[in-house]
Amino acid sequence: MVLTVKNTEIRYTKSDLKIREFIENSTEEFLFMSIGQLAQRLQVSEATISRFARHIGYRDFKDMKNAVIRKKADQGAARKLAGTLMKNQGFDLAGWFAFQQECMEKTLENLDAEEFDRAVESICTARRIYIHAKNASAATGQLLFFRLRRLGFDVSLIPSGGTEVVEGIVHADEKDLVILFGYSKISAEGKIILDYARSAGYRTLLFTSRFHASAGERGDVNLYVWRGEEDEFHSNAVSVALVDGLILALSEKMGSESAERMIKVQKAKKRYSLRGPL
Repeated sequence: MVLTVKNTEIRYTKSDLKIREFIENSTEEFLFMSIGQLAQRLQVSEATISRFARHIGYRDFKDMKNAVIRKKADQGAARKLAGTLMKNQGFDLAGWFAFQQECMEKTLENLDAEEFDRAVESICTARRIYIHAKNASAATGQLLFFRLRRLGFDVSLIPSGGTEVVEGIVHADEKDLVILFGYSKISAEGKIILDYARSAGYRTLLFTSRFHASAGERGDVNLYVWRGEEDEFHSNAVSVALVDGLILALSEKMGSESAERMIKVQKAKKRYSLRGPL
């Protein structure tokens, strides 16, 4: 049951039963509906829906909808997205950018500058770099892969899942670095990568949203990223900004060598009349 009925003595009308059945069986769809859209879908009046919400113990439609969101916030991306929309009273572009600014500010406030420097050093001194990023983090991992390769690093992507994860790291050793994205929790594959590091000896760099975690769920270097509350739609904007920050810091540390590597790429492209993004 996604609805908590506070009034157990309620006598349901046919319209009440129709509303309750829709909320229970089409929860994701319900979470994205306004009261007017729900009324139109079920062919009842908005007043009927408001009355139903009050009858089962809520102040109004909004209170009932928020209760469903809270109860199901940990059970899927759709509910997180709906929770964010409800929090902001619907989508507002200015509000969304303000949220991004808040993510940036909280990340900067809590990101350890010395840990960031260690991340730069770990990348700069690694013989080979492996990147593991799955689901929503895959795009950020691809960006990091592209930018590191452009700077001339020996970098490869570890497959997101299955036995190929082990195949991707089995040859890594103490001269290598594995970068992975964990945020609020570490995936099963991420745990394998962190555990295997103990015997293989490679270093690990973890993007995380946690301040405290067990030893088995922390990297050798941990970069803090705040992407929103647990029950909100999570943004990747800060992760992308942090990746680009790493690249700029790396370029500065490498000095003229980074420019030489970039020029080498540009000359090769020019030779074959190829163009590409910077």
